[in-house]
Amino acid sequence: MQNKSSVSTLASTLSRASLAFLLISAGAACGSSDESSATSGDGGASGADAKNGEGGGNGEGGSGGDAGPGRPKLAPGAVDLGASGDYVILAKSAISTVPTSAVTGDLGISPAAASAITGFSPIADSTNVFSTSAQVTGKLFASDYAVPTPSNLTTAVSDMQTAFTDAAGRAPKATELGAGNIGGMTLTAGVYRWGTGLLVPTNVTLSGSSTDVFIFQIAQNLSVSSGAQVVLTGGAVPKNVFWQVSGAADLDTTSHLEGVVLSQTAIALHTGASINGRLLAQTAVTLDGNAVVAPAP
Repeated sequence: MQNKSSVSTLASTLSRASLAFLLISAGAACGSSDESSATSGDGGASGADAKNGEGGGNGEGGSGGDAGPGRPKLAPGAVDLGASGDYVILAKSAISTVPTSAVTGDLGISPAAASAITGFSPIADSTNVFSTSAQVTGKLFASDYAVPTPSNLTTAVSDMQTAFTDAAGRAPKATELGAGNIGGMTLTAGVYRWGTGLLVPTNVTLSGSSTDVFIFQIAQNLSVSSGAQVVLTGGAVPKNVFWQVSGAADLDTTSHLEGVVLSQTAIALHTGASINGRLLAQTAVTLDGNAVVAPAP
């Protein structure tokens, strides 16, 4: 009887020990599971959500944008300026002003050196990557500044020339409108072509929405007469207006233009003339006490 009691007591003790072991094991397993969940949770930097989040390549600044990384998307049918769209004035041979002009945006010149920028009294930054001027709300860049400026400008000039060719190649909806004189007209969106020069002797209105695109293909010179203005209505915006000029662009005194001028030669603004847009010239840009304002993105 004593042996049977001892055996029974031993069995009971072993049973309780086994139960305690199982409970401890189950608790350890739960803790391990909780740790794994924490590693995969909101604080995990290597999860799939982190890859596809704001810092990933699919954001607004990624390569999916029509105009390239860091640039706003283009309106349908707009001319892609590429890197030349980073400048309010871009020229290959010279940029000059008779003070005082007021330029809002960056200036760039290439392949000419900084010495071809005159009248702005530039002050070199300590990095020599750019310079500044009291007449410019922005920066001045030249081909002989420190890296990466030279390569950036080479790309911008190439993109300017590509944009000129693109604008020139669009199919027109109207040709030879007004026999090259559009004074007093109201024009809607589209591509207009002239095999001659184009004269704006009096005010011209461009009427359209914020996504409407206007392209003016001019085989010779663009001339805006003294005091004449190009006016945008209906929500039309200057970044979607393109003046593709195979000759020179000339804005006479106190005239006003809206849009991007892509000139195969020179662009000249006379005293008091102004533009909301960009001056992109394959030779020189000449200012004389002008207001030049980059368009809103």
